[in-house]
Amino acid sequence: MPAASTVLRVLAVPVIASFTVTGCQALDDTGRVIGRGDLVNELAARLDSAHELTYSAEYQLPGGRTVSIAQSQDPVRTAYTYPGGKISVNAESLATCQTTGKPVCTLTLPPTPASRPSVAVYTEAERQGMVTPPAVMGLLTTAALDPDAVIEQSDTTLAGHPATCVDVRSAEVSPFTACVTSDGVLGSFTGAVDGKPTELALSSIRDSVDGAAFDLPPGAGVVDRRPGKA
Repeated sequence: MPAASTVLRVLAVPVIASFTVTGCQALDDTGRVIGRGDLVNELAARLDSAHELTYSAEYQLPGGRTVSIAQSQDPVRTAYTYPGGKISVNAESLATCQTTGKPVCTLTLPPTPASRPSVAVYTEAERQGMVTPPAVMGLLTTAALDPDAVIEQSDTTLAGHPATCVDVRSAEVSPFTACVTSDGVLGSFTGAVDGKPTELALSSIRDSVDGAAFDLPPGAGVVDRRPGKA
């Protein structure tokens, strides 16, 4: 069960809106939130630090569906697999795949800088209506800009990993609850993204990745739109 929560009445002070945060302050040893900036910066810093991790995670969606994220550092690559599709980025390409019916993947040039392939993966996943760490952080930051917002913080454990959770009530965004593990991995989300109710919860996580996680779906047709590859 989550620990006793602390309710934070948000004050009108500047917040960091960027997904990359520097110079942030952490929560104190008791988990008490000192202020809105501390809470937003701490969670943003955690999520941002996850770019440097090698891990594979699986999430449970309503109706028994699943989403998985795989990320490695050597070589640097990221994959996001969701119902009906898969997105994978490496040094050679960004592959966007539709897996409903016969799988078809479209290859385009990878993003720049190549050191952050997860940025491109999450951007494409959001276009498909998926919940991503940057999307959750954006919702939290928007709510934090509301001087009347209330953020309730609590601690829990997800898939064996400690996590900080926030329950957000704000006039600027629909109510939502999000959890981030101590390692910076998105642990859970319940709320609405672009007006569409959605939820996911971390069901398993490993600090290693099977190389097959980045492969194109078996039997997929390929449309290569990279210059010189047609």
